[in-house]
Amino acid sequence: MYIAEFEKVSLEQFIKDYRSMVNEDVGEESLRQIYDDIRLPKRATSGSAGYDFYSTATIELKPNETTRIPSGIRVRMDKGYVLNLYPRSSFGLKYQMSLLNTVGIIDSDYYFAENEGHIIIGIVNRGDQTMRINIGERFVQGLFGAYYLALEADVVNKRSGGFGSSGKD
Repeated sequence: MYIAEFEKVSLEQFIKDYRSMVNEDVGEESLRQIYDDIRLPKRATSGSAGYDFYSTATIELKPNETTRIPSGIRVRMDKGYVLNLYPRSSFGLKYQMSLLNTVGIIDSDYYFAENEGHIIIGIVNRGDQTMRINIGERFVQGLFGAYYLALEADVVNKRSGGFGSSGKD
């Protein structure tokens, strides 16, 4: 049973987000090459639950430093499902890397957000040594899960963006 499909965001969206988040001077041609080289998330083995996400930049983080990495990826999924993002265990164990929001929650309606549902991955190095993530290296994994609803009044609000976009109730 398939409930989702990964895609790339548009080149324009990727370049916009990359330039605003990655602290390196990269020319237009190099950004096009980085975009062309983006790999869709995939499972490492037939028994793997998680889909590995690959870094679009080489990042070095000293202890307690943070950054955001634009993945270049969006996901279309059926209603009733969510994609949860977690650090790969190798980075969690070696560097105590964690996500800035603890667990990344990608809702099914995020695909339709103003930023094309671009999955941005915020990380922090909580360890005591410098952490390096190379471009193309697997550093985060995503797991799909079903979710269930409680009895409530109908929800009619529409998503407009990403982090914090669903309102402040």
